[in-house]
Amino acid sequence: MAMTAKLRGLYAITPEYADGSAMLADIEAALAGGCRIVQFRDKLSDAPERVLRARALRDLTRRFGARLLINDDLALARLIDADGVHLGKDDGNLVVTRAILGPDKILGASCYADFAAAQHAVAAGADYVAFGAVYPSLTKPGAAVATVDLFFQAKTRLTAAATCAIGGITVANAPPLIAAGADLLAVITDLFSASGDSAKITARASAYQRLFEEAHA
Repeated sequence: MAMTAKLRGLYAITPEYADGSAMLADIEAALAGGCRIVQFRDKLSDAPERVLRARALRDLTRRFGARLLINDDLALARLIDADGVHLGKDDGNLVVTRAILGPDKILGASCYADFAAAQHAVAAGADYVAFGAVYPSLTKPGAAVATVDLFFQAKTRLTAAATCAIGGITVANAPPLIAAGADLLAVITDLFSASGDSAKITARASAYQRLFEEAHA
């Protein structure tokens, strides 16, 4: 498994963009605000466009010393030499994915509100497990609710992996999640609702990073 000690902070997930250049501008703004882990999630573009966007993101994140993970697409992650991949429940076998990725890439797994699934994921080689939705989510309105108790459990029982909170997270409601043990906050809407306004995205990313700095001061 990859080292998880530095898997901490804001975890920016790309919204769906009609324009790839707009995506890059928004992600660059988030990176300028201190974000150091990005997930490329694109369910609408065709395969050639996804490759172009992923490669551009790979170059951008490297310039900032940040990590890039690919959502649900191991082949794309390997093609562009991404830092890792994130898999949902039905998106691939974690043991096989870990074997293909090797020990130095990051493997993340969606565990929703299921602690047993998180235990299995860690045993299969996941570097982080994601619980959510922790709050009502515009991106996945029907998602199961994950309580803060899951993070307390993971903090004491799943010490080999980092934990990620996702779903409806804002700067205002994030502190209890960090206090409960969330290492990563995966954010889409609250970070990129000001798409096209780089200054606002940078400021919001900085605000998230400050939450972690204050919690671990």
